[in-house]
Amino acid sequence: MSFFLEFVRDPMTVGAIAPSGAALTRVATAAVPSTGAPVVVELGPGAGAFTEAIQRRLAGRGRHIAVEVNARFARKLAALHPGVDVVHADAADLVEVLAARGLRQAEVVVSGLPWAAFPEGLQREVLSSVVAALPPEGVFTTFAYVHARWTPSARRLLRSMRSSFDEVVVGRTVWANLPPALVYSCRRPAAVTV
Repeated sequence: MSFFLEFVRDPMTVGAIAPSGAALTRVATAAVPSTGAPVVVELGPGAGAFTEAIQRRLAGRGRHIAVEVNARFARKLAALHPGVDVVHADAADLVEVLAARGLRQAEVVVSGLPWAAFPEGLQREVLSSVVAALPPEGVFTTFAYVHARWTPSARRLLRSMRSSFDEVVVGRTVWANLPPALVYSCRRPAAVTV
């Protein structure tokens, strides 16, 4: 299965013509603890670039749940990573996905979602779901392509993240990614939804 073909089939849910590169993957998954048994949720894993990095960081500990809306990606990911709980679902249903597994929250949520392609309502719905799924010490990471960072939808997302978390750190540009990207690291979710 070609990542590019999936982009052509549905550019609004795939959002990129190629998977994230190794440099971006390292930065985006750095919040996954290297100790303990955390619950880590991955939103929009696509072809699995972040999935592999999360699995390496967990090294058999904790629980890794990957929520993917694209059925073809979900099937392939489940076959490649039998230790990952791959769920074919919408990221906006994150709270329900966790509840179905007897979980209330996840310590870390790593997103590969194409936020800039989402309309305002969907951005708000998914971000609210992320905030609801994190404990007070929870961490949320996502990324944006540098060239799209100034679009209205990308600026709206950053404003929403800043109103939803006490701390939003905008990382340095990862020039080694194609296209160059930056990672947002969000900590201490607010008690109110966006």
